[in-house]
Formats: sequence, C-alpha cells, structure tokens
Amino acid sequence: MSNYDKVMKLALERGFYFPSCEIYADAPAGFWEYGPTGVSIKNKFIDLWRRELVRRDGMMEVDGCQIMSKSVFVASGHIGNFTDPIVKCTKCNSIFRADRFIEEKTGQRVPERLSNEEIDSLLKNNGLKCPNCKGDFGPVSRFNMMFRVGIGPAGEEAYLRPETCQSIFVDFSRVFKTMRGRLPLGIAQIGKSFRNEIAPRQSLLRLREFYQAEIEVFCNPKRLDDVPRFDEVKNTTLRLFKDGDGAVIAVSAGEAVEKGLIPNRLVAYYLALLTEFYEKTGIDVSRSRFRRLSDEEKAFYASVAFDFEVETSTGWLELVACNYRSDYDLKGHAETSKEKLEVVDPADQQKVLPHVFELSMGIDRSLYTILEHSYYEEQAKDETRAVLKLKPYLAPVLVGILPLMTKDGLGEKARRIHSDLKRDFDTFYDESGSIGRRYRRLEEAGAPFAITVDQTTMQDDTVTVRYRDSMQQVRVKVPDLAQFLRDSLLIK
Repeated sequence: MSNYDKVMKLALERGFYFPSCEIYADAPAGFWEYGPTGVSIKNKFIDLWRRELVRRDGMMEVDGCQIMSKSVFVASGHIGNFTDPIVKCTKCNSIFRADRFIEEKTGQRVPERLSNEEIDSLLKNNGLKCPNCKGDFGPVSRFNMMFRVGIGPAGEEAYLRPETCQSIFVDFSRVFKTMRGRLPLGIAQIGKSFRNEIAPRQSLLRLREFYQAEIEVFCNPKRLDDVPRFDEVKNTTLRLFKDGDGAVIAVSAGEAVEKGLIPNRLVAYYLALLTEFYEKTGIDVSRSRFRRLSDEEKAFYASVAFDFEVETSTGWLELVACNYRSDYDLKGHAETSKEKLEVVDPADQQKVLPHVFELSMGIDRSLYTILEHSYYEEQAKDETRAVLKLKPYLAPVLVGILPLMTKDGLGEKARRIHSDLKRDFDTFYDESGSIGRRYRRLEEAGAPFAITVDQTTMQDDTVTVRYRDSMQQVRVKVPDLAQFLRDSLLIK
C-alpha cells in the first residue's frame, strides 16, 4: 500500500475528509468534505497562515463574493483564456484532458501555452489512442473551466469565481483609500474557488470546489528592492529549480537576488516567508523546491512565476503559485470598468498603477501534504504503530484524557479533568477499550499527548502524561496541566 493510500485510509477512518454525497451512486467526482478532525486542522492551518504571513507585515484581509459578474472575468482574461485542452474519442466518445493524458502516457511535460495543433501533433507522434476502446482521437478543442450561473429569473450571466484574487483586485481601490494604505500593501483572502475540472482525482489534490489562501502584494514597480524587513530573511535558504538545469540549487534569499536567480528583493522576501511558514507546518522543506516556470508554462497573466512544489508519494505537488502579475489585472479592470485605479504612493507623492506579486496557496493540497509528511509507521513490540506526528499547534486533538478504569472514582476524576481542560484546549475523552488501543487511536489522529488517570492520581493528584512521538511518560500535577499544554502550543 502506497503512502497516499495509507493517508487516505487514515483520513477516512479518523474523520479528516471524505467524498461529498457518498451515500448516492450519482455523486459527482471532485467534491470532498472535511470531517471534525479535518475542520480542526484546517482552521489551525489558517490561523498559522494569518500569524506567519498576514499579520507579520500588517496585511489586510477581505472576504469577497463567490459569484461575480461576467465583466470581471472579461477584464481578467478568464473568459477567453481560462481553458484546458480536451480530446474526444471518435469511437466511444470518451473525453480526456489532452495535456495530462500525454504527460501520463509519455512522461514528458506539456507546456501550458501549446496550441491545439501542437498538442494534436504530440498525440499523433506518440501513437496515443483512447485507453477505453483503442479508438482514434478527434482534433483537440478548448474547454472553459468556469462554472456559469444564472442570476434572478432572467438568468443574468455570472460565474463562480475560479480563483479568490479577482475580488481583491476589484476592491483594491476602495480598500486602499478607506484603510489609508501604503505601498507595498498586502491584501489577503481565504475562501472557496470553483473549477470545472475535466478529470478530478486523488481526493484533495484535484478538486472542483476547493479552498485557497490568497495574498496579493500591491507594489510600486520602481521600488521592488525597497523591502525594509528583507534583512530578517536574507539568510533563509531557498531551494530553486528550473527544468533542464538538473539539481535543486540551495541558496540564501540574499544570494539569490545578488546572483539574479530571483528578480528582486520583494519576490525573494515573500518566497523566504513562504519557506519559513511551511517549515512550521511540519512539511519536510528539504523535499521542496521553487520551480521557475518557462514562458510556455506560465499563466497568461504572469510575467515571472515560481511554483512552490513538495515531493509526495504522488510526485512533485504544487502547493503555491507565486506569480508576478505586473499591472495585468488592475489595467484590465480599469479599461473594462472605465474607473481610474491609480493610487498615490506616499513615498514620492506620484500616481502609480500598482504591480502585483501573488502567493496563491492551495489549502486542501497543503493539508494532504502535511498529513503525508507527518505519517509514520513504527514497530512497537509485536505490532505496527501508525502515527501522525503533527505539530501540537496543528493537531486536531491536543490531548486525550483516559481513565485507566472507570471504577474507584477514576472515571469521575478523568471527566472533571476533561471538563476543566476542554474550555481552553482541544481534548478528547475516551474510556472504551484497552489503554494501548486508546493510545493508538489518539496517535492516528495526531494527538501529541495522552493523560492517564490511575490509582496514583487519587493519592497525590498527579497524572501520567504520555508523549506521542517518544512514548515516554512523566507525572504531572493536575493543577499544572493547563500550563503544560499551553507551553506545548508555542510556535518555534
């Protein structure tokens, strides 16, 4: 069983996530729901994101609408450009996403901006046919991935947003003025986006409805190296990669700018913050890289683009798209809306149409990667112990409260401890089954600690605290438990 399959099994059994509408045979693919443990880790991941990225430099957060007018997506270019190439079998009418089909069958990367004719040639030259019936493919066409909706009885044309950033762009001018903004200004948003994926697969890795954590940094293009806090991250190691260059290059953020590997300090600063953030999530950053995209791979709005990718059992997985979008978005919205979106930069009192650097994070993919990188199997006596070694501040359950037995007052004492702690901490009370089995259930859910109430507790008011990772046990006085747990939540 692969690590992906093991994580999937654990996620289903421990309430992290599961398919939407799974009791119905006609449930559509690409829609997944978070269970209680999944909601907890997701909320804590978002709290960490706000702490390490949003609040660090006083960014502002908005919460935009999920349905937006057609004009927004005309201006953004999504109506004309947000498409994937598809190919249809002439015999059985099966439809496939052409570029992914070629990549899966040949192992070669298909650049995003290849024309239909070039993709047709790749299919033909590689002798690719329909895997279902071995029939020939028809010509490649384009499929727009946005979900169209009709507003009101007249069905006014609108769309579910395919990315969270467009509301940030259309709201920029108002936010800048009302909040007395200064460039560079970071505006962030957490929310759902919707893409009508042709072939969604692998649970959280490719969804039609998914969470994004988006940051758009509005900046003066003349002052991209004017980053006051750059010295705080100049020694942070960035792992840079470009197709065709061979191995990953590990350099400091400062060196990356000096050597021209990254175009300016502003981009390097945010790549460094992103690296530090993911290290705090428990992801093994030695298995990560910033892959610089070629001109053929970049999204239509990007002039410089890096994908933050992490190695998983499914291959290299993109978690964050880091795009320098220049003034593409604000210029498009200004032209379409006929509104002036320039602002005065207090640094030189000159009007400027800001450029934008974007950190577009996939929350669902990030959570899957955290689970996989935290999943361990260890031999304990005569059994295999499956453990999620989650950071305490991300663990859905921080501590389990376990009475060794329920008689002789142990159950009542354990319930009182649970009642006192659950107001401030994520706790779980469990009195069912052997103590060993209860430990295993907590470990599989990622709980860093287990508190056992035993006969000694009734004599000296101490409990046994068991550490998940080392399985070591210590005695702690009951009145000291809250401070013990509080100290464990410190982010280092």
